[in-house]
Amino acid sequence: MSNRIEIIRAARKLTNLDLAACKQAVDQAGGDLETALRILQSPGSFQAMPGQRFKTTGTDVPPSLPQEGRSMRVFISQEERALLYRRGDYVRLLKPGRHFIIPFLKYQVERHNLNQAFRPPQHPAIYLRDPDLEKELLVMDIPDHQIALHFEDGHFIEVLQSGRHLFWKALKQHAFKAADLTRPEIQGDLDPALLNQERLTAYLSVHTVEPHEQGLLFYNEEFQRILSPGRYYFWKGSTAVRVLKADMRVQVLDMTGQEIMTRDKVAIRINFICQYQITHPRTALVQLKAYEEQVYILMQLILREYVGTLTLDELLEKKEEIGGFVLEKIREKSESLGLQFIYAGVKDIILPGEIRAILNKVIEAEKNALANIITRREET
Repeated sequence: MSNRIEIIRAARKLTNLDLAACKQAVDQAGGDLETALRILQSPGSFQAMPGQRFKTTGTDVPPSLPQEGRSMRVFISQEERALLYRRGDYVRLLKPGRHFIIPFLKYQVERHNLNQAFRPPQHPAIYLRDPDLEKELLVMDIPDHQIALHFEDGHFIEVLQSGRHLFWKALKQHAFKAADLTRPEIQGDLDPALLNQERLTAYLSVHTVEPHEQGLLFYNEEFQRILSPGRYYFWKGSTAVRVLKADMRVQVLDMTGQEIMTRDKVAIRINFICQYQITHPRTALVQLKAYEEQVYILMQLILREYVGTLTLDELLEKKEEIGGFVLEKIREKSESLGLQFIYAGVKDIILPGEIRAILNKVIEAEKNALANIITRREET
């Protein structure tokens, strides 16, 4: 009998409830104090009793209960929620307000800041079984081939990787923009100012096609399409993105000091130029390897073909015709090269030293002969 009275007194001291309630709980528990204390706990909330208040640490996981045998009081602010555990197992959610914990029942309290993501120590499915806690949480599931941009109250916060993410709904409005990494190109549904933020640079590759260029877009080395001038954004993922750029301006190929033998076996050097423009970037940049080098070789062959049929005198007489011949011949290859040829012409014909000396003497003799003729006319 005395043991029963001591148990009732202990229950009343720990719970601060009236004597009748404590007697009834002890009787229902068969004299077991721990069971009686469970009965005295309201299923909706813990009953008031004097004790120790937990201090908010500002972290997601606060200190656990003090030493067994001491009571404690827990106050949950409006910016917090707390999770109650017993022997490591989740029990229920503690909402804002004052809660009193009976410590020797092995309870623990874990605080969570509503301004932070909900990252519990155990699997999320354990917590989502509690309807009260589920109502407080927003669940975002991201498939393996996607990422998501996370916005809070309209402001970009972070990039979320694939997996399950949980957020508190009480204080902030959450929104998400999913991105499919199997479709790397980012269309115009995202603000360029957002895409230029430093927090996104690790997830993006950016390619700029200048006004005088066209771009060739490849995914995993497979051609996709032609890119017009502009700035293009792509998600980094399993798909390799590459952009080849073609300069669409008129370009000049300058062939200097090209040595060619004339029909009469005189070795000369020719400086030659050719103007061209890319018309089909895919043909010039993809189907050909080093199209500039191929144009250069083609010009060499055409020049050799033409000059080799002429003597030196004929070559000097037809100097102005060389460009037209080369241009006509090289235009036959325009389609296969993806180029448009605009102009071709000889800049200089450089003769060997001995030939130049002979020509200089001929020119000097012609000048002397002309001077003599003029002198005789004046004398008569």
